[in-house]
Formats: sequence, structure tokens, C-alpha cells
Amino acid sequence: MQRTSKNPQLHARTFRSMGTVVSLTVASTGATETAVDEVESAVDVVEGIFAQLDLTFSLYRAGSEASRLGRGELTLASASEEMQELYVEAAGWRLATDGAFTAERPDGGLDLSGIVKAHAIREAALSLNALGLSDWCINAGGDVLVSGSPEPEKTGAGSDAPWLAGIADPADRQALLGAYPLQTMSALATSGSAERGEHIWTIGSDKPEFTQVSVAAPDIVTADILATAIVAGGTHALDQAVEKWGVEVLAVRRDGTLLATPGFRNAA
Repeated sequence: MQRTSKNPQLHARTFRSMGTVVSLTVASTGATETAVDEVESAVDVVEGIFAQLDLTFSLYRAGSEASRLGRGELTLASASEEMQELYVEAAGWRLATDGAFTAERPDGGLDLSGIVKAHAIREAALSLNALGLSDWCINAGGDVLVSGSPEPEKTGAGSDAPWLAGIADPADRQALLGAYPLQTMSALATSGSAERGEHIWTIGSDKPEFTQVSVAAPDIVTADILATAIVAGGTHALDQAVEKWGVEVLAVRRDGTLLATPGFRNAA
């Protein structure tokens, strides 16, 4: 006989991909054994999506399509449809952000690593929805996308129980600056130099104005792209992102002071 639960249960699994830890958490109120089986199947699907995209886009794998492009063994015109489509999407974001986001390195080489992780999360979300799962959270190295609620029964009864996304303190990776409730804004992405060093190409300065930027947006690609663009473009890019896309932003300046839009201030 299967055990059922009146209270929502959170089932979480993790795996490593694209140089980071990816976690999937699913909320369920159904039979415990059934819920566990569903989560295991979902993780297999999500992990497969990340693994396949990593095989294609990783610049650390000598045999990947991205590495072959970088060495000149393959041209973009003869690359896979997926590679071409992601390049077109990235190029569109470069125009939209006035060059603050770019998929080209300073030496002119193609580098889609700034969009591929968010793309993987986006693809994983489509698969989770296709599996019939409606209450889940994907976290890939601090880039978070959610659906539904961690307390689906309470939500159905009128509760607003949102998923909460923690934002690490760049000065102390063991501490949090706060937690943002993901509801209308279902995605949150964080970019900066605190964890990975100075890896973002800045505009007009050797060092970025912000050491860390978190962006909450309705979709994960917009959140991730704009977080990177604001680190690269500073206050001008931040103002543009808020005005043009209506996102919420929490930015940490080099001296440790915070710059927050109303959504983040109200969440504190």
C-alpha cells in the first residue's frame, strides 16, 4: 500500500554539470513512493539535457562543437542548428543591451557560455512541464527558475507560499544577503566576480562597478543575460534593464554597498 501525505513533501536531487552543481526540488502531495519515482525520472531527464548541451557548448571539452569552432575547424555556417539558433539569440541580446552582453570574447572568438546555462534551465523547464510536474525549483549554480509553489496544497487554499531564492553575500559565501520570493518573477540569476573572479568583459573600465548583480525576471534567460550585462555595463546598463524589461535588481558595489530596486527592498 502506498503511503500518502496531506502535507506537501519536498524531494530534492543534485548533480554536477557545466562546472557547477545543479539541483532539482519537486513539491508533491501525492503518494510518497510515486513522488520519489517521479523525481528520479525528472532528474534523469534534466541531467540528460544539461549533459547534452555541455557536450555541444563546452569550451573545456576538446571535442565539443564550440571548441571546434574556436579552433577554426568548423564554421558557424556549417554548425548545428542549435548552435546557430543560440548564437542568433545571443546576438540579439548584444544589440538589445547596447553591447553590454556579448557572446564574443575580446579576441573575437565565439563564447556562448554566458547564455547556455540559462538555455539549459529553460529546456529543462519545458521537459518538467511535459512530464506533468507543476511545482518545482531548478537551481544551477545560483541561477534559479521555479514553477508553482513549495506548498501546493496551501496555495490552492489561497496561500501565496512562494519559492524563496537565497542570494549569497559576495564578501562571505557562507552568508546570505537575503531571500527573494519568486512569484510573478519566476527566475533569478546572479552574476559577478566574487565566486569566479573577473571573468566578465566590462565596458570602458578594467574592473566592473559591481562585484555582484542579481536580477529577478519572468524568465531565466532574461534574468541571466541582464545580470551579466549589468556587471559589464554598470549603472547605465542597470537603468536600461529596469526601464526596458521591468526587472528587479540587487547590485553590490565594490565597496560593499547595495543598490536595490523596490522589489528587492520590499523583500528584505
